[in-house]
Amino acid sequence: MLIDGSLGTVRSGADPVESARMVKESQERAAKIAQWTGPARTKDDHRVQLLANVQDANAARIASETQAEGIGLYRTEMSFLSATEEPSVEEQAALYGKVFAAFPESKVVVRTLDAGSDKPIAYANMSEEENPALGVRGLRIARDNEALLTRQLDAIAQAAQGRGDQAPTWVMAPMVSTAREAEWFASLCKERGLTPGAMIEVPAAALMADKIMPHLDFVSIGTNDLTQYTMAADRLSSQLAYLTDPWQPAVLRLIQHTCVVGRDTNTAVGVCGEAAADPLLACVLTGLGVNSLSAASTAVAGVGAQLAEVTLEQCQSAADAALASEGASEARDAVPAVLAV
Repeated sequence: MLIDGSLGTVRSGADPVESARMVKESQERAAKIAQWTGPARTKDDHRVQLLANVQDANAARIASETQAEGIGLYRTEMSFLSATEEPSVEEQAALYGKVFAAFPESKVVVRTLDAGSDKPIAYANMSEEENPALGVRGLRIARDNEALLTRQLDAIAQAAQGRGDQAPTWVMAPMVSTAREAEWFASLCKERGLTPGAMIEVPAAALMADKIMPHLDFVSIGTNDLTQYTMAADRLSSQLAYLTDPWQPAVLRLIQHTCVVGRDTNTAVGVCGEAAADPLLACVLTGLGVNSLSAASTAVAGVGAQLAEVTLEQCQSAADAALASEGASEARDAVPAVLAV
């Protein structure tokens, strides 16, 4: 029996010789990861910024002890899941300040409340919706309660006071779907001296990136929700896991389009979904034109070590192979040969 934890596969009747070879390769890969110190570059010196996803101050402190160069996704809603009343601006600022303190000289990207669907917050969500995943969640909550958003932005701005140019505070809204939403959110951020951005997780936002990006300084692709909405498959359903796979060529094509528009508009494009934690998929994303990758801090070294072994041209060829595939499994199988790993 051969179990591959990185791929999530179990093979019965495995060949002993092949198994021994794969175990040896796994050990060699682990040794390279342990030796990698960063910052992330491809073999031909193409720079990729590697950041950490965090949900609170403790996670931020742990991330600061890794090779992560900053925070690419601070999930603010995770601190309020059990709250029955909205915290005051001062209470929120105190929480955010502790996260910022872990990276006093690095970029921190804060996501405003991504409440709704699988992350309900009592003081923010509607009491009942027939289909919450497609309902009033993320930025949509602020349509009827703008003060909820502006108080959070006030708290973020208050917590960010004193952070220098080398430690910018970027703020992004989840579930942006239209250019008008992007323009509105950006204006609120700029009033408070914050750098505005948006999550690209609704397919409409990817397709309309040329209209959305001119209002923003950056975008970050949330591959978890982008995959869910592109494939019309609930990401919490185990029966639909074969569809909610970020290797789906349809998802990769939306990412490619977003990156092309990012280059045309000089807008930074990052990825903060779980796809960024997959070393091989990280190479594909780099080949598509993604500027930064943000993942769980434990995954940063593995991604960085993999990027160090390939060139940008290999990443671009891997991206082409994945885009040309018929499905997720075919894309996943095509890339190792291209990268020669």
